[in-house]
Amino acid sequence: MKKLIGAAVLLLFAAGAFAQNTYKAVVKDAKTDQPLAGASVMLIPARIGTQADSLGRITISNVPPGIRMFRYTYLGYETKVDTVTMPLPVDSIRIVYLLPAESHEDLDEVVVSATRSSRTIDNIPTRVEVIAGEELDEKSNMKPGDIRMVLAESTGIQTQQTSATSANSSIRIQGLDGRYTQIIRDGFPLYSGFSGGLGLLQIAPLDLQQVEVVKGSASTLYGGGAIAGLVNLVSKKPAAERQLNVMLNGTSALGLDASMFYAEQFKKAGLTVYGAYNKGTAYDPFHTGLTAIPEFDRFTLNPKLFLALSPSTDLVAGITATTEKRTGGNISYVQGKASQPDAYFEKNITGRYNSQLELRHRLSERETFVLRNSAGYFDRSIGLRDYLFSGVQISTFSEATYNRNGEKADWVTGLNFVTEDFKEDHNSSAAVRSYSYSTVGAFVQNTWTVVPPVSIESGIRADYHNAYGVFVLPRLSALWKISEHVSTRLGGGLGYKAPTVFTEDAERIQFRNVQPIDVSATAAERSAGLNYDLNYRTSFFNGAVGLSINQLFFYTRINKPILLSPAADGNLQYVQPNAHIDTRGMESNVKITFSDFKLFVGYTFADVKYHAGSVNNTYPLVSRHRLNNVLMYELEDKWKIGAEAYYFSKQQLNDGLTGRSYWTTGFMIEKLWERFSIFLNFENFTNTSQTRFDTIYTGPLNNPVFRDIYAPVDGFVMNGGIKLRL
Repeated sequence: MKKLIGAAVLLLFAAGAFAQNTYKAVVKDAKTDQPLAGASVMLIPARIGTQADSLGRITISNVPPGIRMFRYTYLGYETKVDTVTMPLPVDSIRIVYLLPAESHEDLDEVVVSATRSSRTIDNIPTRVEVIAGEELDEKSNMKPGDIRMVLAESTGIQTQQTSATSANSSIRIQGLDGRYTQIIRDGFPLYSGFSGGLGLLQIAPLDLQQVEVVKGSASTLYGGGAIAGLVNLVSKKPAAERQLNVMLNGTSALGLDASMFYAEQFKKAGLTVYGAYNKGTAYDPFHTGLTAIPEFDRFTLNPKLFLALSPSTDLVAGITATTEKRTGGNISYVQGKASQPDAYFEKNITGRYNSQLELRHRLSERETFVLRNSAGYFDRSIGLRDYLFSGVQISTFSEATYNRNGEKADWVTGLNFVTEDFKEDHNSSAAVRSYSYSTVGAFVQNTWTVVPPVSIESGIRADYHNAYGVFVLPRLSALWKISEHVSTRLGGGLGYKAPTVFTEDAERIQFRNVQPIDVSATAAERSAGLNYDLNYRTSFFNGAVGLSINQLFFYTRINKPILLSPAADGNLQYVQPNAHIDTRGMESNVKITFSDFKLFVGYTFADVKYHAGSVNNTYPLVSRHRLNNVLMYELEDKWKIGAEAYYFSKQQLNDGLTGRSYWTTGFMIEKLWERFSIFLNFENFTNTSQTRFDTIYTGPLNNPVFRDIYAPVDGFVMNGGIKLRL
C-alpha cells in the first residue's frame, strides 16, 4: 500500500514538472510609454519566441514551470533579459520596458510605417523624415486646429494658400504642385481627388503619434499621385495605462480650439477617441474689406477600436467624421453687420466621413498577412453670390499584403483596388465634371542587407487604371553606412498621376467655367525622380555637443503635365502640350545640440522650370531660396522655449509679376507640470503680410479678381492655452 501511495505521489510530481504555462507581457518604450510593435521575445535557452503585435503584446505558450529567462530585443533599443518564476498568477500580464540604445540618436529609435518595414529609420534605404515626439508637440502648440504648421516649417515643404478668403491650402514638396503629393492616414488614402479640398485645414495633430514624409516618388507601395512625395499621418494607439489629453486654445483673432484624446488598453481590447471643436471668427487685421481668416465652425469625432481576436490576430476598426461651415469674403457681410446684396462671399459647407478597417494575422514569428479596407464619403459645396459648385465623392480602398521579415531581407507583396467616384450636382446648364475611376494594382518590395554596411530596397508596381491604362513603376534605393558617423543614400523611381479637375489652379477660381477633362485627348502625367543624400553625425567635448548634417540633392521630371488654359468660348479647359516640368535643387539640414539647447538650420534651393520646346519658364509660386532657423530650449518636464525665423525669396506669379521676398518669425513658450502645461505662441510677430507690401486682388471689392497668395495675409496672431494630462 505504501508503495502504491509513493508511486502516486511521484506521478503527480512528474505531472506538475511537465505542466505547461502561458506567459503574457506588453513591451513598451521606457521613455515614452508607447508600445513597441514588432519587438522580439525569446525563452532561453529553449529558443521559443514570438514578436509583439501592434499593441506591444506578446504571448508564449507551453512554458515549463520554474525559473525561466526571457530575452527581449528591438532595433535601436538595449537588449533586456527578464527572469520570471512560472507559472504566473492567473491573467497576469507583465509590463516590460526597453531603454533606447545610448549609441543611437533620437531618430534612430523611430520605426516608420510608410515603408512597411520593421526596420528603424536609421536602417531603411529609403529616405524618410519623421516629425514626432516633442517636435510634433511643439508645432501643435502653434496651430492646434490643423497640420499646416507641422508641415510648413519643414525643409523642402511649402504650404500654398489657394484662396485669399477661405484660407484653403495645399502642400508643395520641392516646388511641385499639391496634386503631386499623396496624403495618407495610417496607410489609407483618405484625401485624394475632390476630398483633398480643405484637407489640410481639417486634420488636427492632437491624435497623431508621428508624421512621416517621403520626398520623391513613392508610387511602388502607394500607387498614382505620390510623384513629389508622400505624407503618412500615423495615429496614436492605446497603451496599458489610460491616456486622457485635453487641449484648450484661444487666439488673438478670436479663434477657439477645444480638443480631447482618450486612449486605454483593456485585456483584449483597446480604444482611442479623438473629438474636437474648432471655431474661427471673421478677421480683417489690415482693413482690406475682406477676411484674412474666415468664419468657420468645425466638429470632428474619430473613435477607433483595437481588438485581439486571438493571440495571433488583431482587428482595428475606426470611423472619422468631420463637418464644417466656412464663410469668407466681405468682412461686413460675413459678420452680419450690414445687408449688402452685392457683397462678395465664399461659403464652403463640407461633410467628411471615413471608415477604416485593418485585420492583421501573424502566420509565424516572421510572417504577417494584412487586410485593409476604407470607404469615404465627401460632400462639399462652394457658394458665391451668383455661383454654386457642389458634389459628392465616394471612394473605396481595399488591400491585401503579405510581409516577411527575415534576418537579412524583408519582403512586402500586395494587391489593392481603389475606386473614386465623383458626382457633380446640376446647378447650372454648364457641363458637369463627374467621373468614375478605378485602379487595380499589384506590388512587391524587397529590403535586403547585402552586407552589414550596405542595404538595398527594390520594388516594382503594376497598375491598371480604367481610364488611362497600364503603368509599370519600378523603384530602387540603397543605403551605405560608411562609418559610425557617415552614411549615404541614393534612390529613384517612376510615378504617374491620372488627370483630375481638382488642381490648385481650379480651386483658386472655385472651379468656375472649368470644363470637364477629355479622357480621349489626355494621358496620365508620368514622372521620374532621383534623390541622393549624405549624412554626418558626431559629437564633441565628450558628448556635450552634438552635430548632425544632412545634405540632399533631388531631381524630378514630369512629362506632359496638364494645364488649365483659356478656351475659345471663354471657358477654361485642361490641355496637355508636349512639354515637361522639372524640379532640381538641394536641401541642407544642420542640427546642433548643447545641454538643453537645440539649433536647427535648414536651406532649400529649388529650381523649378516649365519647358515647352525652346521656351523655358520659371514655375510660379516657388521660392527659389528658403531658409529655416529654429532655436529650442528644453528643460525636461519644466520648460520649452523656442524662437524661429523663416526666409522666402521672390516668387514668380501667374499674372507675370514677381512677388517680393519676406521673413516670418515666431516665438513659443510652454511651462510644464506633471498633469498639465500652459503655452503661449507669438506667430509672425514681425507682422509680415502680403497686404502690407502688395495687393491680393484687383477690381472692385464686390467683384474682386484675386491674385496669387504667396505670403501670409493674417499678419501677427497670438495664441495660448492649456494642455491637461488626466
